[in-house]
Amino acid sequence: MSAACRTDQRSNRTRSRSRSRSRSRSRSRTALLTAGAAVAALALSACGSGGTSGGSGNTNFVAGKDGIATVAKGERADAPDLSGKTVDGKQLDVADYKGKVVVLNVWGSWCPPCRAEAPNFVKVAKDTADQGVQFVGINTRDASTSLAKAFEEEQGVTYPSLYDPTGKLMLRFKKGTLNPQAIPSTLIIDRDGKIAARTLQALSEANLRKMLAPVIAEK
Repeated sequence: MSAACRTDQRSNRTRSRSRSRSRSRSRSRTALLTAGAAVAALALSACGSGGTSGGSGNTNFVAGKDGIATVAKGERADAPDLSGKTVDGKQLDVADYKGKVVVLNVWGSWCPPCRAEAPNFVKVAKDTADQGVQFVGINTRDASTSLAKAFEEEQGVTYPSLYDPTGKLMLRFKKGTLNPQAIPSTLIIDRDGKIAARTLQALSEANLRKMLAPVIAEK
């Protein structure tokens, strides 16, 4: 074999190895980008505008306008046991409010939509207190109660919130009722302790009142 042929063969092998390394680097970059996109999507879903479904499960919710779903009075499920320590370190059991309409709001101090809707909840809570309505929060994913307390003080929240940093209380609800990734979320519990309405997104004052009014009017 001539020296020129041997040179050409070495050159071809070098180019082949170079192309292989290039393809390997390209696949690695693609994998990293895909993984990064998945992480970003998960981070965004942890605090956003929520959605219209909390997963599968026969919960009898009927979707309506503005992301508010309701359940007919005769088809409602009981709210689960929702008891424990509050952000202030006191003991609270939502079942003690049976006979009142309970507005249950899931929130976190780390969540911008929660911050946006907080003034609406504060105002409506004050306006409806004499109509037999009790607001209760479930604070989730805050690493310490001090973060939740600072949020409450800043927003003027006076109603209690159960401290649920790991989301255990949310998992007590029947499958399909809440989506742990949809923060904030709000449920209306009727006077009999049953779940009457739900939304998996931040609420304006008008939508909060619209969601609450029919349950207050029930006899």
